[in-house]
Amino acid sequence: MAGGGPTRRISAASARAHTRKAKQKSSIPLPSGTFAKILLVVLIGLLAWGYQATRPPLPKICGSPDGPPVTAPRIKLSDGRHLAYKEFGVPRENAKYKIVYIHGYDECRHDVPSNILSQDVIESLGVYIVSFDRPGYGESDPNPKRAVKSLAFDVQELADQLGLGSKFYVIGFSMGGQAVWTCLRYIPHRLAGAALIAPVVNYWWPTLPVNMSREAFDLQLPQDKWTLRVAHYLPWLTYLWNTQKFFPACSAASHNPAVFSSKDLELISKQSSSQDYRAQVRQQGEYESLHRDLMISFGTWEFDPTDLDNPFPNNEGSVHLWQGGEDKLSPVILQRYIAQQLPWIQYHEIPGAGHLVPMIDGMGEKIVNTLLTA
Repeated sequence: MAGGGPTRRISAASARAHTRKAKQKSSIPLPSGTFAKILLVVLIGLLAWGYQATRPPLPKICGSPDGPPVTAPRIKLSDGRHLAYKEFGVPRENAKYKIVYIHGYDECRHDVPSNILSQDVIESLGVYIVSFDRPGYGESDPNPKRAVKSLAFDVQELADQLGLGSKFYVIGFSMGGQAVWTCLRYIPHRLAGAALIAPVVNYWWPTLPVNMSREAFDLQLPQDKWTLRVAHYLPWLTYLWNTQKFFPACSAASHNPAVFSSKDLELISKQSSSQDYRAQVRQQGEYESLHRDLMISFGTWEFDPTDLDNPFPNNEGSVHLWQGGEDKLSPVILQRYIAQQLPWIQYHEIPGAGHLVPMIDGMGEKIVNTLLTA
């Protein structure tokens, strides 16, 4: 008992001395330049991570050792790429009317609406239709140099290699409809007629009134506004934005029902669920299909569709734009404006319809009949 007090005092003093030494050690400055070196290493690490995060993986090319198999007929383009296609209707050598169909976003050559034409109409009119996988979709090779104009020349080469003649018709839906504008700009001399079905509108086309474009843009879901902003202003971040998990990205890519009208949802509910080909759509990778679509469609264009000249000044053909009045993906107010600026466009608005105009019963047949007989 008597010896316990001094022992406790010595122990306490020793502890205080140890604490002072520890504090002195912790206050010893780092050698000159060490902090700067650590900061540089951290910065380089962050830049390396950012660089890798923005770089998309290499596509899985169809027919390559680690890629999907080739199951469709394909042509080889002049730049070495392959374009896969699918044929419908009467044999092309017997056809009176030859149509190239251009599919939309997140679709492929199989996505020609099943009710676009009845067999009776096909045979009575003598209609041949070829649908193809746009670059990066299905079994068509990606085009790393893809630009606004490139698809028009792909269409021209496809028509030439299949022997469709000096003139043919084009029909495009959604982003495929937007691509028809490029055909009207770059290969008008090859067209017998054209139909744009709910074509996607680029909100940054310079001749669109700013207030109208902003009003239409504000109708989009918040995540889609950001997706389109990234595609337009920061295209090099498109892959990162659409693959990150912190915020929702493109609604169309995730098949978010909020982007469809009530009429669209009704049509989707009636659609056959036996679409065995769906896995083919993105099989080569999402960057060269979905993401590049966004960068091209909403990037800076080399021309403005409202400045186009009439491709058929002598009424030797016609151009039609079909639009749903309740379309949430391609706002009707912009389509009306474009049609007003181009008086040679025959504008057809379907009240109550949404984006999925070709799926409406009888509409495909009406679109084709109007195009071929107008």
